[in-house]
Amino acid sequence: MRFPMRLNYDLTKYIVSNKLNKVGKYPLVLMLEPTHLCNLACSGCGRIREYADTIQEMMSLEDCLKSVDECPAPVVTITGGEPFLYPPVYDLIRGVLDRGKHIYLCTNGILLEKALDNMKPHPNFTLNVHMDGLEETHDRILERKGAFKIAMEGIKKAKKLGFRVCTNTTILKETNLLEIEMLFTHLEEIGVDGLLVAPGFGYEAVGEKLFLERREIEKKFAEVYEMSKKHRFFSTPMYLRFLKGEKKLECTPWGNPTRNPRGWKAPCYLITDAHYPTFKEMMEKTDWNKYGVGKDPRCAQCMMHCGFEPTVVGEIGKSFKDILEMMIWNFT
Repeated sequence: MRFPMRLNYDLTKYIVSNKLNKVGKYPLVLMLEPTHLCNLACSGCGRIREYADTIQEMMSLEDCLKSVDECPAPVVTITGGEPFLYPPVYDLIRGVLDRGKHIYLCTNGILLEKALDNMKPHPNFTLNVHMDGLEETHDRILERKGAFKIAMEGIKKAKKLGFRVCTNTTILKETNLLEIEMLFTHLEEIGVDGLLVAPGFGYEAVGEKLFLERREIEKKFAEVYEMSKKHRFFSTPMYLRFLKGEKKLECTPWGNPTRNPRGWKAPCYLITDAHYPTFKEMMEKTDWNKYGVGKDPRCAQCMMHCGFEPTVVGEIGKSFKDILEMMIWNFT
């Protein structure tokens, strides 16, 4: 995804160091889920269903910060569940920033406006608000009337206070792309710094026929790719070309490791085969060769950013065209 210059520098230094030290597998983004509690029951959410039996469990602040120290990734995504339902969330934010890490805090926006009174803008801190369409569509997917207006008011207040804000939009089978382009235009008009967009993943626990198969993803993202020429997308052009079927990428499941109240989740953010007590055990004991398209049937339709954006980072340098495209994209 597109990062601010400060993070670009830190990421580049981190990646070069790993390559020079011949580290084959290293994480880029820690997906930290201190709680799976949520104030919504969105149609396509696998978390509240997969972890229904343990949804009341929370990580201690000490365990959260220990996990940040265990995992060398320069970026920490604080997600869930809804992070603003985690009581020590503000202490967690301060603790991660004090460690020199960069934060993307993912929220549905319902509690954002009030939460802003307890936070201050920071160059390493980005708010990531989930937006799935204009008002009627967004409220229907989130199954809460008024959710769109509440999130928009939170975004406006965040921008007024000087926070860096991006949004995350999931493309589903029923998604109207004309509406999505109207949404992106409106978000940019109120000052949103960038847009993340990705296809939904078909969680077994969800069951509803909301999700796209690979051919459908490629068809829809051919149009989304054209939108990226007019709007400030944080998703990389290489990843978007992969989504529209123009580029081939293998998944990098260890690129975005997940830590939640059950432990280190393996093999990836989307599929759960085991939980490990430490990051080191998760990396060493997971048989990474078992996963990916053509290896595990659960991976067949997956084109999610958490698995393939890390691959993009690893691919940079192999093609002059890709280097040039990324340079132009990063500095425009």
